[in-house]
Amino acid sequence: MRTTFMAKGQEVERKWLVVDAEGQTLGRLASEVASILRGKHKPTFTPNVDTGDHVIIINADKIELTGNKLQKKIYYRHTQFAGGLKQRTAGEMKEKYPTQMLELAIKGMLPKNSLGRQMFSKLNVYTGSEHPHAAQKPEAYELRG
Repeated sequence: MRTTFMAKGQEVERKWLVVDAEGQTLGRLASEVASILRGKHKPTFTPNVDTGDHVIIINADKIELTGNKLQKKIYYRHTQFAGGLKQRTAGEMKEKYPTQMLELAIKGMLPKNSLGRQMFSKLNVYTGSEHPHAAQKPEAYELRG
């Protein structure tokens, strides 16, 4: 009788993958990267274990948004002081904080618990085409679609 395979956290082999965000749509890129961080692209995926790979995203400043999202999409944050609700449009975020815009989209697609925070820590986002992770020998990853 065969039993279901359950991965163990210390036995998971993790690769380093480089994703080029140039010309990619924000949501489509974020959903695929979130899937890689969770490990859903592997046959050894186990929901309660972090089986995902490390992801390096380059050219985050060249990401695309469809429609009127640059003017109409609004990012909110709160300072925790009375009347401290701050807001920025997606255009401002893309201009000033392109890495944060991509990180927020990916973080929202991960589980909201300690396992999700552990998965999110394997994400590295950079604005240019250079990254400091050459020692890990990352492989280029082609996005679907």
